[in-house]
Amino acid sequence: MRTVTRLKSISTYFNETMTTRNYNFTPGAAGNANKKLNQGMVLLMFLLITGLANVKAEEAPDLTKPQIIVPEKITGVTTVTAEDLFTILTSDARSLLIDARIKNDRDYGYIENSISLPDIKTNCDTLSNINPDKDQHMLFYCNGIRCGRSMISIKVARSCGYHNLSWFKGGFSEWKEKGYQYIKNQ
Repeated sequence: MRTVTRLKSISTYFNETMTTRNYNFTPGAAGNANKKLNQGMVLLMFLLITGLANVKAEEAPDLTKPQIIVPEKITGVTTVTAEDLFTILTSDARSLLIDARIKNDRDYGYIENSISLPDIKTNCDTLSNINPDKDQHMLFYCNGIRCGRSMISIKVARSCGYHNLSWFKGGFSEWKEKGYQYIKNQ
């Protein structure tokens, strides 16, 4: 209904504008000019109405769940698989595993010996409290390939001067899918 009202207003505006302005039409040509103007207005209205009828409303984005585009790789960071992570965790290497998920996600399960540091609480101070040694290997994970929390945490860690970083991009979902053990809070 709004469209019809708007189109009526446009039509009214053009008709009023064309009839109230003083144009120098040659005698006898005024009738032809009005006829052509009316035909033009009908054609314009037809094009607008048929064009608008085919326009579909776009779905409004859900702003409560912002979309984060997770890249394939993060420059300067090693991407690891569940198998790689298992090998690292069962070796003698001094590595810290950081769970970048929020508490609600961690309640569904987490990788044993991982340290909970949600991305929203990751900053230079919280990282320094967990690991003052910026040369020590740190691995980050979150829920999986559509989750951007570990990526955000890694970017914060890099900005704080940590450089020996790995990203378990597949995250907790890949870990579970591959059948590795995890801890679940009751």
